[in-house]
Amino acid sequence: MSTRRSFSPSRSDAAEVSAPESDVSLPLRIALILDPLSVQLDGPLQLRVKWGDHAPKLAAEFLGRGHHVRGFGAPPGLIPRSTEGLEEAGDEGGWSRLRAFRPDVVIAYDALSPAAMRGARVARKVGAALVLVEPAMPGSGRWHERVLHRIGEALWGPYVRRTAGAVVALDSLSVDHALREGFDRELIHRIPYGVDTADFRPGLTSTLLPRHRIRGRILLYVGRLSEGRGLETLIRAFARTVGQREDWNLVIAGNGPLAPALHAQSRRLGIGSRVTWLPRPRREELPGLMGASTLFAVPAVGDTVVGRQLGRALACGLPVLASDLPRLRDSVEDGRVGLLVEPGNVEAWVDAIGRAASSPVARKRWSREARRYAEEHLSWDRVASEFEVVLRDARERVEAKLAAKRAKPATS
Repeated sequence: MSTRRSFSPSRSDAAEVSAPESDVSLPLRIALILDPLSVQLDGPLQLRVKWGDHAPKLAAEFLGRGHHVRGFGAPPGLIPRSTEGLEEAGDEGGWSRLRAFRPDVVIAYDALSPAAMRGARVARKVGAALVLVEPAMPGSGRWHERVLHRIGEALWGPYVRRTAGAVVALDSLSVDHALREGFDRELIHRIPYGVDTADFRPGLTSTLLPRHRIRGRILLYVGRLSEGRGLETLIRAFARTVGQREDWNLVIAGNGPLAPALHAQSRRLGIGSRVTWLPRPRREELPGLMGASTLFAVPAVGDTVVGRQLGRALACGLPVLASDLPRLRDSVEDGRVGLLVEPGNVEAWVDAIGRAASSPVARKRWSREARRYAEEHLSWDRVASEFEVVLRDARERVEAKLAAKRAKPATS
């Protein structure tokens, strides 16, 4: 999607801009803004699932490319930052220091959040480009996020839309969500959530396997044990296929309210000994667990599942069986890195598991293609490169607008 679009601010909006001319080929001063209400710590300095490690990883990549980066709205130390400008802006990224940082580009998470409004105000004051990141979270987020979204749409939505130079959508549903929010199609870019392809790579193994006495091939699920995840379907299909064999295991790693019911289901189906239940793995345990597995399952039955673990599985060269849903379809081409399966259809999942289990040649081919896809499309280096193009394009258009404003008195 193209981002080429001229700015047409109102006279009062244009009066807010007062930035000196700059060279957009130089390193950028980039401010990343999170809404504090979206931040929930889960362990030492980890954002909750809404953003995961997106902002920290992106900031680290920008720093490695020579840009000056500061984070705002997040706990101190969470987002990597440069020391440049600390004398003027202070050592930590408080809200009062955002304008003092004088960014060239403001990246705000959640297109109509209070963070986006703050970013729009600062962008206009200092002549920066505003780039929004839109995730289209399942169910539009938690209750307070839905309330804030409605407030944002009513109070500052038009202001943010007029200011935005680009919207980065993390998947196809996020593109649709941004369009419903009123952003012009030519402003929207789809750039996937990144994966650390150095940490998540083929050939790893896990200490979890001998600890839980798991031997043989593994059909792996990682995620919440809750409604909408399709786990009942996955367990039924496993019971009718490789669950009857001694050389296959279903490993379900995660916590959630459906755990007791799913445990009972596996026992009723007579496969209790073939299913291993693991608690939610630590971040550092995931690469080995995925690398030691044979197939990765994402049996979601609706768009409440973002599928963030899917990219990590692909980076580990792990073939995927995924429900044929828009978000999952973005990364899974049927027959290339695995199989797309009709959501909630037990017969379809029986067929998919049977096909994948009986074809080691196909699994080997899918594994190679999965790793290649992750390296070419999902690595943080690739994601940062695509972001950089969007940022510079948005910045160039701001510079063009400012140059036109400066030239007006000479031509009048």
